[in-house]
Amino acid sequence: MARARSWQRSPQRGAALLVALLILTLVSTLAAGMVWQQWRAIQVESAQRARTQSAWILGGALDWARLILREDARTGGVDSLNEPWARELKEAKITSFLALDRDNNSSAETGVDDAFISGSITDAQARWNLRRLVDATGKVVPAELRVFQRLCDTAGVPSGTAESVAAALARAWGPVSGLDRDARDSVPVGPMRLSQLVWLDVEPSTIARLDPYVVLLPAADTTVNVLTAPAEVIAAVVEGMSVGAAQRLVRERVRFAENGTNLETVRPYFPADPAPDLGGIGLTSRHFVVQGRLRQGDRVLEERSLVQRRQLEVVVLQREHVNLRDGS
Repeated sequence: MARARSWQRSPQRGAALLVALLILTLVSTLAAGMVWQQWRAIQVESAQRARTQSAWILGGALDWARLILREDARTGGVDSLNEPWARELKEAKITSFLALDRDNNSSAETGVDDAFISGSITDAQARWNLRRLVDATGKVVPAELRVFQRLCDTAGVPSGTAESVAAALARAWGPVSGLDRDARDSVPVGPMRLSQLVWLDVEPSTIARLDPYVVLLPAADTTVNVLTAPAEVIAAVVEGMSVGAAQRLVRERVRFAENGTNLETVRPYFPADPAPDLGGIGLTSRHFVVQGRLRQGDRVLEERSLVQRRQLEVVVLQREHVNLRDGS
């Protein structure tokens, strides 16, 4: 009898142990899930806080640039590379300002990585505006196409790039009224910045080579500022001008800017016979690129903004955020 009762209790103990193990597994799984959800919520909150803080800091860098450009507009005159706006803001440590919490703990006490900010303002009109390539009727301007061809040759991009880009932009920016539905559907989307030329089947490597010489601005009525542009751009815009003559102008333009330069002052550097059309060059700029860079630990956040100066008002036209790794 005793053996029979022992044999009956053994399966009961095994079932009870199995139920206990299942309950333990379930509780452990639920606990692990709760811990993971809490950790994820903390990570999301930390990332959002860091993103908000970074945007606030880079917004301050943009305000700094707008203030400098506004003050430069008050003085009037030409826009050259020896003015305050052209001086780069070197990397500065701002951790002591960021890391203080409401208890005034330092970055070492809170575990916050050191943060550094830098910035610069560059003249967007130091490059040739691709918008000038197509007129209001959607037709390619022959004189501007020749400028673009010279810049393509300087950049060393594949032959035929200028013609293919011009044809694609003429389709994208041309009028669509009068086209049938199928023709309208086949019209490519017009790019708003140079990197978007990939929409027109331009290779990224080609865009990278053109970037030092070409820009895409919202308006076509812009000129190349000969006081800030590289010699290659000046030589391409002024038909018949050699790169050597443009380099001589670049070497001496600081003196011109200090003495109140006008187009008549720089005219001796341009070809005399035949006299070129100087309608594509100028000595002032309205469009600038503001670049702010925040480095914290191994994370680098960069913001590039295209701004337009309208007398004493500086308007932001485009803003672009770029996440980079340190050293890139």
